[in-house]
Amino acid sequence: MTRYIRRATALCAVLLVALLVNAARVQVFQAGSYDDNPANRRGTIARYGQPRGNIVVSGKPVTGSKDTGEQLRYERTYRNGPLYAPVTGFASQLYGTSLLENTEDGVLAGTDPMLAPLPLWNDVTRAQNPGGRVVTTINAAAQQAAYEGLGSRRGAVAALEPATGRILALVTAPSYDPQALSGTGSAVTEAWSRLNGDEAKPMLNRAIRQTYPPGSTFKVVTAAAALDSGVVADLDASTKSPDPYTLPGTNTRLTNEVDGCENASLRYAFEWSCNTVFAKLGVDVGLHDMTDSAARFGFNDRGLRIPFAVAPSNFDTRLDKAQLALSSIGQFDTRATPLQMAMISAAVAGGGSVKSPYLVERTTTRSGTTVATKGTRTLHQAMRPSTAVQLREMMTNVVKEGTGANAAIPGATVGGKTGTAQHGIGNSGTPYAWFISWAQADDAMQPAVAVAVVVEDASARRGDISGGGDAAPIARAVMEAVLDS
Repeated sequence: MTRYIRRATALCAVLLVALLVNAARVQVFQAGSYDDNPANRRGTIARYGQPRGNIVVSGKPVTGSKDTGEQLRYERTYRNGPLYAPVTGFASQLYGTSLLENTEDGVLAGTDPMLAPLPLWNDVTRAQNPGGRVVTTINAAAQQAAYEGLGSRRGAVAALEPATGRILALVTAPSYDPQALSGTGSAVTEAWSRLNGDEAKPMLNRAIRQTYPPGSTFKVVTAAAALDSGVVADLDASTKSPDPYTLPGTNTRLTNEVDGCENASLRYAFEWSCNTVFAKLGVDVGLHDMTDSAARFGFNDRGLRIPFAVAPSNFDTRLDKAQLALSSIGQFDTRATPLQMAMISAAVAGGGSVKSPYLVERTTTRSGTTVATKGTRTLHQAMRPSTAVQLREMMTNVVKEGTGANAAIPGATVGGKTGTAQHGIGNSGTPYAWFISWAQADDAMQPAVAVAVVVEDASARRGDISGGGDAAPIARAVMEAVLDS
């Protein structure tokens, strides 16, 4: 009898060990696969079982959470949702997250181990920390000025602090209210379908995800390449440019919308935006130096993040001379995001260096303890400092005497460049109106802001220099808001 008891005991011990091994396999080694299984709703329920952390602008939260009392308990709310949608993105229980709500999800949802005083203990207990805070670089006054300036027109605005790369404004129009995508009801699915089906594309972040032909604003890059390469040594010397200019290898003649461009100096051509001068300069500089200069400003960079991804701006690296001429005046296949054009203006204002743009100043716990900070980083040296000084002088002349007079601000030095970018079949579309600029208060040591504005449905007649009329006043309002604050 004792022998059978021993056998039964041994069998029970083997079974107990087997149970322990299986429990360890499930709870330790396979825990990740179960957590990630779409059929497992425990993670989703836990995720929405506490308020989400807030995104902060100028010291005030622009997000919140609402207790619904349902299984997915807390819904995301937004203050001034359409104003800040290009920054926050959305956090939807049905459709996931986007923009900062996505890239900073770990902090906002409380799952980032850096939020815990004892991260290893959280791994053991599977505890969840309260959602943290994401403090942005956005200047609330500048954001509001850009949003109001665009109004009902389609377009975008990006503003940077030249010395640091801090993003001060990021606005797109039309916009949408991300709160419409919070929750799980039929209204959310209807809003999703409506927003995605809208031909105006209100969910498209035009400031960072849409590229446009930059038109004459790209002449800043061409001028920098010409000065750095030595093709132009004197701003006031003749460039020996014909008017009209026949594109190399073709019978196509390029003309200007203003007089005085034949054999004009770089200073005059920049101030009055002579197409013929800059097309010829691009050819004289050559494809290698033009593509190198564009890359140093940030074109063709597929890795730029702010922290969410930015669409790469394009300057073709394989062009014949006629195509190079058109590309050098911001046409042909040259395309840029508004953020890229703000980076160009900031490089001029900042002594020639391109700072890495960033949107998150720091992340903190709910109580305010700093978790991580973002520092200034130089992406490229776009041009020689002496070239930047010359470009600042020419951009200042554009505002004082040329096409950018609408951007002038009393008590400040303002530099700018207008642009009108043709598009559509046979260039039949209403031109995009561009304006890029920077501003420095008279009592300041360095420029405080660089701005890029694009208006898709500009009111100017086709062929007019509309950037100064449509986009420059918006840029001025943004610059004034930064200078006043």
